[in-house]
Amino acid sequence: MLPDAGSCRYVVVEGPIGVGKTSLARRLAQHFAAATLLEKPDENPFLAKFYQDPTRYALAVQLFFLFQRGNEVRDLAQMDLFGASTVSDYLFDKDPLFARLNLGDAEFALYQQIFQNLQLQAPVPDLVIYLQAAPETLVERVRRRAKPYEQTISDAYLLRVAQSYSDFFYHYDAAPVLMVNTEYLNFEDNDEDFTLLLQRINEMRGPREFFSRG
Repeated sequence: MLPDAGSCRYVVVEGPIGVGKTSLARRLAQHFAAATLLEKPDENPFLAKFYQDPTRYALAVQLFFLFQRGNEVRDLAQMDLFGASTVSDYLFDKDPLFARLNLGDAEFALYQQIFQNLQLQAPVPDLVIYLQAAPETLVERVRRRAKPYEQTISDAYLLRVAQSYSDFFYHYDAAPVLMVNTEYLNFEDNDEDFTLLLQRINEMRGPREFFSRG
């Protein structure tokens, strides 16, 4: 039997750009009085430049995120065993997904050397909640939230990201995964949807299960 939602000390919410992972991570953390470990894209000085000129800034933006996330998960791994639970909106092991998507072969080889040295410091989650949505839904959500640096992202790139996530989680087996179709679920604003998610987590009996509605 898998641990229920309340007993998980490290929960990761993942999914492609625009799927709603950060809002769900915040709500889970609030519900369980847990700490949050959230991506900080606004702190990356290369991100806006990357979306304008991907070839030139891909390595810089990727390495900045890698070291930023590596430092955060290292600190998480060193936390007291009896400290607060943590909910994160990113999985460190997923970092190469974007590197493979954005870097050329030589740059990716360099990235891999650095990543492999940092990967050993990353704790394994008790549960990964992988949020999914149709590519056209992701495009619409990204456009609707209107973050300035995201407005130059092409629809084609968002589609490639969504496919890369699907490929990654098809093979991922380091932690239990609950795959959630968010097409007809709104965890941020709908209490019933959020309660259903908690119930579904508590009912998990296998290492990989699926939750949908509608």
